Amino acid sequence: MKQNILLGALLVAIALLIALPWFAPFFYIFIFTEILILGLFAVSFNLIFGYTGMLSFGHAAYFGMGAYTTAMLLLHLDWPFVYTLFAAMILSGLLALVIGFLCVRLSEVYFAMLTLAFGMMVFTIAHSWREVTNGSDGIAGFRISEFGLGLDLMMGNPAVYYHVTLVIVGIGAAILFVISRSSFGMILKAIRQNPERVAFCGLNIRTYRLAAFTIGGIFAGLSGALIAPFLRVASPELMHWSMSAEPVLMSILGGTGYFLGPFVGAAMFVLLETWITSFTESWMLFLGIVLALMVMFFRKGVLGTFLDWWMKKND
Repeated sequence: MKQNILLGALLVAIALLIALPWFAPFFYIFIFTEILILGLFAVSFNLIFGYTGMLSFGHAAYFGMGAYTTAMLLLHLDWPFVYTLFAAMILSGLLALVIGFLCVRLSEVYFAMLTLAFGMMVFTIAHSWREVTNGSDGIAGFRISEFGLGLDLMMGNPAVYYHVTLVIVGIGAAILFVISRSSFGMILKAIRQNPERVAFCGLNIRTYRLAAFTIGGIFAGLSGALIAPFLRVASPELMHWSMSAEPVLMSILGGTGYFLGPFVGAAMFVLLETWITSFTESWMLFLGIVLALMVMFFRKGVLGTFLDWWMKKND
């Protein structure tokens, strides 16, 4: 009964997301497009952190790689948009594979600091290599001429881009959900809880950690590929360590132990930022206070705390 109610609530939420452009002004279409993209970014991070127990401070490197890949392919080669998404996922996955191979040998704070170091190295390259990345100005002036796959979509229309983003994010989230519920996902959870016991079972922990790290990088690249046309620019700021902090906050805010937690966290983060900036220029101070209070009083995240309360109430 409880599961049916939760499933019904999820279906209603999906229906509202699909119908959003038909009743909401463009401002909210832009807001929810950003929420979807950052939600996928946060879910890809949560596969590394929430399921495997590895705290990465360099996840934005793959997000930015996806953005730059899409921007360059659209600007210089005018590829169909869908093909740039696959290219972004491949290049971001390769970058994650290389960095992950060097990082998964370490654990806990050493792993976190090494990912931060590599993330800032990637940011510095993007910021300094002006011949390729255009430096701090980033890459702009590109457009989506066609979506691909024989579909004639007006990608310049915010409502159309929102629906395309919704479908792509939905597919990406569904794949990550299947991964998290598979035997591979169960092993990742076991590694997070007790890596020594998993090693005693004869499993190579580093291999599983590297696989999770690479998969997270692939889908971070996909979200980055979606953010570049949305922002109309791919800039080094998308690779900065402060950008890597956002999926950390979103995952903790929504609840790392729940698959949809990062999406809830992304929605709250973006909506709070939008609301606070409409009142004050010192939005980071007030946003930090609100987020700190939420993390302090919602130990399992907003979604996790709500589900626990609802389950106890209906026992």
